[in-house]
Parts: sequence; C-alpha cells; structure tokens
Amino acid sequence: MTERIVEFETISSKETNFGRNNFLEIARKRAKTEEGENEFLSISRGFFSKTGEKIYKRSVAIPLTDEMMEFLLGSVNELRSG
Repeated sequence: MTERIVEFETISSKETNFGRNNFLEIARKRAKTEEGENEFLSISRGFFSKTGEKIYKRSVAIPLTDEMMEFLLGSVNELRSG
C-alpha cells in the first residue's frame, strides 16, 4: 500500500474566543493530493496553551456544496430561533 500525501491549505478563516481560554474557528480549506484538489469547510474547537499556542481538540469537515451549505445555514437559523 502506497502512502498518500495530503497537503492542507487554509484559504480563509474566522475565529472567536469564548469562555476563559477557548476558541471556535471556521475555515475554508483546500486538500491537495497527486490526484487533485478538494475544498471544504472546517469547523474546529480548541483552547490556548499557557504559551498562547492553539490546541485543536475537535474538528469536522463539511463538503463545500450548495446543498450542504443550505442545509447547514438553514438548520442553524432554525435551531437558533427555537
């Protein structure tokens, strides 16, 4: 089995801090392999170390398709309003 090398590139991101030492980051990223490229939305949660370094705890990658974005945005708005 050959090893597949994936290179990740952050295209743009937004971040907000919450609680005492936590952050939430939403980023548009690109994964590159020899076979091609794929863009996706990454939602990550983490905290800052004592030296200020970001430590990522959890992350989810969402395909950047119109259908997925409509589902995500519609669901967030629906759940937010109760």
